[in-house]
Amino acid sequence: MISVLQRVREARVEVDGQVIGQIGHGLLALVCAERGDSQAEADKWLAKMLKLRIFQDEAGKMNKSVVDVAGGLLIVSQFTLAADTSGGNRPSFTQAAPPADGERLYDYVVAQARALHPEVATGRFGADMKVYLMNDGPVTIPLRITPAAVAAGG
Repeated sequence: MISVLQRVREARVEVDGQVIGQIGHGLLALVCAERGDSQAEADKWLAKMLKLRIFQDEAGKMNKSVVDVAGGLLIVSQFTLAADTSGGNRPSFTQAAPPADGERLYDYVVAQARALHPEVATGRFGADMKVYLMNDGPVTIPLRITPAAVAAGG
């Protein structure tokens, strides 16, 4: 799984002009399942995201997680994170999981996040979404969990 995490003061997702997901202070997670990903990668990704210390402590150091600060999660599917731009000027998305697999893993991640965290909002898989955010910092962190890393225990 590949993702971009953004520490936000607020974020929301709209579909057809309607807000379908919204949080205040927390993390906006743009996430893409890649070919070969399974629930094991999803579980490892979610555990890492929840524990990632990118929020400031009392001394102003990035030393707290989204859990520590009781922040919200806004999880949005974004297959374009798997873009390969190495050949030509039109990105290839062949590394993204097929839509059915991507949706299944996205739904799994959301369900697991909701079981582990009190505030989880989402986008809508496959929809034309408008994502609005106020990045806090700015702090933007790429996070990738591969099947090889899961197999190696890393």
